[in-house]
Amino acid sequence: MADLEFAITWLRRNMRILLVEDDSMLGATLQRGLAGSGYAVDWLRDGALADAALQTQDFDIVLLDLSLPGRDGLSVLRQLRGRRQSVPVIILTARGDISDRVSGLDLGADDYLPKPFALEELEARIRALTRRSSGHASPIMSSGPIKVDPATREVTLDGRAVILSSREYQLLAALIRRPGAILSKTQLIEQMYDWNTEIDSNVVEVHIHNLRQKLSPELIRTVRGMGYLLVGE
Repeated sequence: MADLEFAITWLRRNMRILLVEDDSMLGATLQRGLAGSGYAVDWLRDGALADAALQTQDFDIVLLDLSLPGRDGLSVLRQLRGRRQSVPVIILTARGDISDRVSGLDLGADDYLPKPFALEELEARIRALTRRSSGHASPIMSSGPIKVDPATREVTLDGRAVILSSREYQLLAALIRRPGAILSKTQLIEQMYDWNTEIDSNVVEVHIHNLRQKLSPELIRTVRGMGYLLVGE
């Protein structure tokens, strides 16, 4: 039981988040809190910069404030959906902005969260939205003998709890979301780290090696010159 509790404490849901919020105090609090839960969080304070980032980078979730310099949040959302980008968007809005909430949902936002809010509720909404967008009605993700429960942050191999570091879990989560798909080293790094993190050139290889040791060498395959894939059934 102690091992399982330790594993749950350390395991975190893999996610690349774009936070667009011009309030310095709130933005710093959200970035610090979400990063503490293992998310890779890139924080921008300007709507025009956010629109540019969304055109050049892949994100799993966008947390979008509406009152922004450069370009307001509704304009960013309109441009995003106009490009047919389906990344889930959660609007962060002042409690009284009912018309803005309606406009945001009509423009293609997936959820909204009125300010002020608890970090725990935001994380729960992120998990629920990710399950829906990934086609997982159940939170459990599996590939062969591996099962990942983002709600409890438990990883098991053939029913046995596996203790992973935070980064090892992030890498596994990136792979298990697309079993059988080849993910390049760059794609994995983008899923694991935000823009401001300095990383070693061999960081992916180190984490892959550790995962193979803790899971099974046969479950993660290297495709030379392309990347890595998680072997399915």
